[in-house]
Amino acid sequence: MFIPMAVSIAEARAGKRGERVYSGRVPQLLERGFIAFKSSTYMIVISGFVEPVLYLLSFGYGIGKLLPTISVGGEAIKYAAFIAPALLATSAMNGAIYDSTMNVFFKLNHDRIYHGMLATSMGPLDVALGEIGWALIRGFSYACAFMAVIVPLGLVVSPWGVLAIPSAVLIAFGFASCGMAVTSYMKSFQQLEIVQMFLLPMFLFSGSFYPLTVFPKWLQFIVNLFPLSHAINLVRGLCLGHINFALAGHAFYFIVMISVGLFFTTKRLNALFMK
Repeated sequence: MFIPMAVSIAEARAGKRGERVYSGRVPQLLERGFIAFKSSTYMIVISGFVEPVLYLLSFGYGIGKLLPTISVGGEAIKYAAFIAPALLATSAMNGAIYDSTMNVFFKLNHDRIYHGMLATSMGPLDVALGEIGWALIRGFSYACAFMAVIVPLGLVVSPWGVLAIPSAVLIAFGFASCGMAVTSYMKSFQQLEIVQMFLLPMFLFSGSFYPLTVFPKWLQFIVNLFPLSHAINLVRGLCLGHINFALAGHAFYFIVMISVGLFFTTKRLNALFMK
């Protein structure tokens, strides 16, 4: 049954552009991710939602008592409303990164799941899009759940804030595609700590808890090169209703990340398994 199906899929793709890297079997990888979620990974996914809520309660309503308002774009807003969009963007980043690094590393080097997948009609682009697609579902669920918390608290002050959800998905897509590309080149579990070395400074210095204007100009320039800085500015601008062309620039940053990440992920998986 399975062999004729694989043959028919290969024949249907024959002669089409990208036939060696893509077979249109992405939904099957998403189905596998959902089955794994139900059986064993649900606690990990849930913990990713709890973390930003704890940050919001501890910083937003802890430090927020000492700093009731903060000025953004000449407008005074509640401190909790300032950090809530940043925590939403960070949550999307963390969910995507953890799915596309640790999860992918073990499948690639220990479980050897990709070896079996690529022995079928699937191509490396199917695997890349499937894994990244599951990270997007995780990022989307985090965004919806977190918005369900902060909207009733009055921390989204503009109707444009509804676009923070698709923006979080775009952010997750960018981080997941680049995360998977980087992971495909890693040889040992210890090398995953390199990812943590980048994530923590980005979280602390990308404007999550205070405006970047507190830094000197040269440091602001460096911080604005980080993807999380663009993610926070995009989500915060939408939640506060500060709509301008800069938001399009932030979104374009992640479109470039997605393109680069997918290119190198597909190229690397092709080199590893399609010899």
